[in-house]
Amino acid sequence: MTIFALVASHKNVDLNTVAHLADGARMLPETLKHPELAGTVILSTCNRLEIYGEITGSTTTTEQALHAKISKISAAMFTEIAEHSGLSFDLVSSSFDVFVNESAAHHLFTVSSGLESAVVGEREITGQVRRAIAASQEAGHSSGNLVRLFNEASHTARQVGQQTLLGAHGRSVVSVALDLADEVAEGDWAHRTALIFGTGAYAGATVVALRDRGCTDIRVYSQSDRAVGFAQKRQVTAVSVDELHDVFSTADVVIGCSGAGDPMPADQVPAGKHIILDLALSRDFAPEVAQLPEVELITLESVRLAAPEETDASVTLARTIVDNASAEFAVKEKARSVDAAIVALREHTMSVLEQELTKVRHQHGCGAAAEEMELAMRRMVKSLLHTPTVRARQLAKEGREEDYAAALEALYGIEVAATLAHTRDSSRSADAS
Repeated sequence: MTIFALVASHKNVDLNTVAHLADGARMLPETLKHPELAGTVILSTCNRLEIYGEITGSTTTTEQALHAKISKISAAMFTEIAEHSGLSFDLVSSSFDVFVNESAAHHLFTVSSGLESAVVGEREITGQVRRAIAASQEAGHSSGNLVRLFNEASHTARQVGQQTLLGAHGRSVVSVALDLADEVAEGDWAHRTALIFGTGAYAGATVVALRDRGCTDIRVYSQSDRAVGFAQKRQVTAVSVDELHDVFSTADVVIGCSGAGDPMPADQVPAGKHIILDLALSRDFAPEVAQLPEVELITLESVRLAAPEETDASVTLARTIVDNASAEFAVKEKARSVDAAIVALREHTMSVLEQELTKVRHQHGCGAAAEEMELAMRRMVKSLLHTPTVRARQLAKEGREEDYAAALEALYGIEVAATLAHTRDSSRSADAS
């Protein structure tokens, strides 16, 4: 198995770029038909876009050749994303970090457990991980190995939730920010007007959070031309640039979720009382806005300070659970890889045995002598297979399963990759059913 992950997150990319990347990657599994790509899963959230893929090919591929394959497939993905997002290829390619095999699994387990979130321990991401693999399976884009990876990530997140207090308060950046706004805003959410800056996944999550609190008058503004489509899809009201000043002046709460372009300077904020939540990682509002009279500016820093504090002990235990789970997953996958090699050796050996037994039956018929000879030959083959089977398990524990596959190819001409492909096709069939 070779799994890789391309990761663009809030740690190194502004939210507006993440939104554009997500738009560009939406149709990627449909449009990119690479012969060496066995499956893909797209994980898109408010703060991140992650693309997981499985590469086909022999387990004996050298590390250099493997990285060359990943670079080639990644470049094809970046080209597709750039074409459909309007971003340059250089910007797209520089936005992603690359993780391979064990590091990809460890990263996904960490993300699924809420340890990479802006508010550490938030639980929304766990459901998003589950929905990502479910959508990939439904569309026929996943592979058996990717399904196992994501299922193990969800299982690890459940372990973290059960064994630690991490995320026990069920808070996210948006929910904590709205709680802070609730403390200073007049009236209740059912009678408040909210103005959202931005049209990305973050803005979408904010609409959902506002509606959950009873807010029905939700307006959205975007410097791009996507506000109308965003508003129609979510049944909110789009605000044009000409309407922005008036809507801003009367809104009870203004929420920045875009991080697009330069932050709004203080002299462009309408006079009067305003509650502004600047939740964009690259600010939507200049810091000087906080100095304006009657303006309450709540930033990500404020949210982090107000969020329920996760104890060091909970975070440490959660990371230990993730470390152990990803290490165990790696061992299991190595065992699966060597299992395919063992199956290939057994199939090869049994094929030779059947050829010889056919000769025996042809020469001696089906009498007692032929049956005794067949029984003896089967015992001998079973005995001969015992040592290489045991040795395969030992090598897998040592992380040398590729040496075993290489030896089979060198000594017997057995292509383990063919067996792996058969196993992968069987997994896909099982997923489809």
